[in-house]
Amino acid sequence: MSTEDEPLKALLLPFDGGVLPWPQGRVLFLRGRDGWPLRRHDLSRLRCEQGSRPLADALQRAGIDAVPELPADEPAALVLVLPPRQREEARALLARAVDLAAPGARVVAAAANDEGARSREKDLQQLAGLDGNLAKFHCRVFWTPPLQGPRDAALAAQWRGGDAVRPLPGGRFHSRPGVFAWDRIDAASALLATHLPADLRGRGADLGAGWGYLAAEVLERAPGVTALDLYEAEFRALELARRNLAGARIAPGFHWHDVTAGLARGGYDFIVSNPPFHAHDRGDRPELGQRFIEVAARALRPGGRLLLVANRHLPYEGTLAQAFGQRRVLAEAGGFKVIEATKGASR
Repeated sequence: MSTEDEPLKALLLPFDGGVLPWPQGRVLFLRGRDGWPLRRHDLSRLRCEQGSRPLADALQRAGIDAVPELPADEPAALVLVLPPRQREEARALLARAVDLAAPGARVVAAAANDEGARSREKDLQQLAGLDGNLAKFHCRVFWTPPLQGPRDAALAAQWRGGDAVRPLPGGRFHSRPGVFAWDRIDAASALLATHLPADLRGRGADLGAGWGYLAAEVLERAPGVTALDLYEAEFRALELARRNLAGARIAPGFHWHDVTAGLARGGYDFIVSNPPFHAHDRGDRPELGQRFIEVAARALRPGGRLLLVANRHLPYEGTLAQAFGQRRVLAEAGGFKVIEATKGASR
């Protein structure tokens, strides 16, 4: 599989080929990512919105301004967009892009063919009209004419509203499109919650906390827990976790953080995790979960416990054996496994 960022290459294609001019004014990039195609252009007035901490950190390392959320009052001479696969989130992002375009500015968007490129192209055409498109790298790039706002303001408002925070069934939690398991409690986390030991106590952490379900279950099921830190790389998921745990019996710590970059050593009595195994390109990345296990082992005190849930087929046992003194399977159901691992005194 190619390691190139094909959608990013496609997005910059109209500028590389002289079809569109790179403007002198401010450029905004929604869901921006770093890469060599971007660096061919003047980035002095570029500002990126990126809610994924690893991707935001990569932009910052390249000297590119990146924030998790752009303010609404920064009109730009060009708005670039890499819309996501999830339809409601993507439509809302296109509507925001049109809102952020100054009078006479364009919106340029690109997506991979297998990530809904034609649907996103039709969406932008419906919202603001199209002035051109190109197909290359198994992607499509498409752009508006110079804009004076959306051609259909009611549709833009409807699409923005489709990305709103909403209660899940039962009303206990809130979520929104674009985060993992946004419209449900995922089965793996529910299985782990069912098998959380009631004797968990002291200071704990949830690695890859999502919108806060597991953390809420820890605080409800284990009264001996006195502190809990949530680490989550997706900004919009972490903001939902803040909302979902606003009434918790203790005030958790919320950290917009890339767990794979590591944590402080030896501070936690227990850690819970339903680690990711996909990156932004959606390919299987079991090394992400393996890294979560390694980071958890370093962050636990001797005798501390990791409670982990994962798809049964993922190759985590070798990493667990290297990082922990004792391991046992607490449950297997629905294609998932729940593992408890205890850190030895010498690790």
